[in-house]
Amino acid sequence: MDLRKLKTLIDLVSESNVSELEITEAEGKVRIVKGGPAMVQSAPMQMMQAAPVAAPAPALAPAGVPAAAVPEAPKGHTVKSPMVGTFYRASAPGAKSFVEVGSQVKEGETICIIEAMKILNEIETDKAGTIIQILCENGQAVEYGQPLFVIE
Repeated sequence: MDLRKLKTLIDLVSESNVSELEITEAEGKVRIVKGGPAMVQSAPMQMMQAAPVAAPAPALAPAGVPAAAVPEAPKGHTVKSPMVGTFYRASAPGAKSFVEVGSQVKEGETICIIEAMKILNEIETDKAGTIIQILCENGQAVEYGQPLFVIE
């Protein structure tokens, strides 16, 4: 792979919300992982091996800080993102949001949209109740399994 192309890919990954990028071409395979120590792998296809990726250590409360100061998990049912994409609270810019804090929702009701690969996916609640928290900002990138709403 051309060195200029590789540098461009590294710059794109570092400036975006993408945490990992893997590209396969005739000459070989390149994998760029953002976070921690920089890791770029390039090898012919038959010699490529998976490198272990260490998970970051969980953050602990500083010494002397009472346990109550550590953020708690939200109480109630959490609706999580089923995919990676961009979170939208409404069907169009300037349109009314699907739900607000305090809204009553029924199981199967659309509560937001996640755009992934230019496709707008309506996300439905899997539990009836009252929205007590909205955990994402409109237009925010979300990851798979990221909490979006808390329903009580």
